[in-house]
Amino acid sequence: MIGLGVDTVEVDRFRVVLQRTPRFAARVFTDDERRYAAEQRDPTQRLAVRFAAKEAVMKVLGVGIGSIRLRDIEVTRAESGAPALRLHGTAAELAERRGVTRWWLSLTHTTTVATAVAVAE
Repeated sequence: MIGLGVDTVEVDRFRVVLQRTPRFAARVFTDDERRYAAEQRDPTQRLAVRFAAKEAVMKVLGVGIGSIRLRDIEVTRAESGAPALRLHGTAAELAERRGVTRWWLSLTHTTTVATAVAVAE
């Protein structure tokens, strides 16, 4: 194992951010991430857990917000439906430099809290 990252986001606080800053979602999430969230009853829960995943991945990579574009960390879904990651740009370069060959991602959320765990092998 190369690294482990965990992050939690409060859904209601994240909802306020999305409402106050309309362009925030487009700056942080890929088109596919936003499309997937929009198909859900409460898109905010899905976006909040994806934001938590991006933060968890940054922790594994040893960087903070501003070091890489958040859109460079994309939460996808495997054919099985399990969450997966696709890294682009600087995030992909950092992962390669650290020797990451595989990612494990676990997402969970309730109406109030969204949590993500990222593990790099």
